[in-house]
Amino acid sequence: MATQLRIEALHERHRALPPPVAAYYEQAASVCLSRHHAPPVQVTLNDNGTETLAEVTWTAPDARTLDAWANARVATEHGAYGCVIAGVEELRGLVAVRRADTPTGADYYVGPPGTGQHDLEDCLRLEVSGVDAGDNREVSRRLLRKAQQAREGSSSLPALAGVMGFSARLLMLRDVAEVP
Repeated sequence: MATQLRIEALHERHRALPPPVAAYYEQAASVCLSRHHAPPVQVTLNDNGTETLAEVTWTAPDARTLDAWANARVATEHGAYGCVIAGVEELRGLVAVRRADTPTGADYYVGPPGTGQHDLEDCLRLEVSGVDAGDNREVSRRLLRKAQQAREGSSSLPALAGVMGFSARLLMLRDVAEVP
């Protein structure tokens, strides 16, 4: 089977995404993807420079859903959560285990399935962003900014930054190197 970016039913695989949150992210991602593409579409998954192609499928949003997500910035942010978390799952086998607090420089903690319930020792911080209409260069620039944000966070856990470019059909992940 070909590689899939599975934005549907995230709640079944990610402890930190109860059904309403997972559905919210999936719906936002469907709105963002539909601004530029018709389902299904092939996206490039770039993990520290290694590229893989994946198919993403979604249900095209109806008029009511589009009206509910008329704030493009909010839709892009929340759609990116769903896509990047699905990308981390596909590329690294990690799942969202807990939401992160703002000073950590990250949005979520991710780790192997079954971790993060009692401590975050085996987890990474994940900083997420989305780019609606930018090209690959804009997605790369945003990734660098998000990596810097994670690097400056008040946490000793290692970090990962991820950006979903909806128009560019590009999802980029990057390990955040610690500054010596």
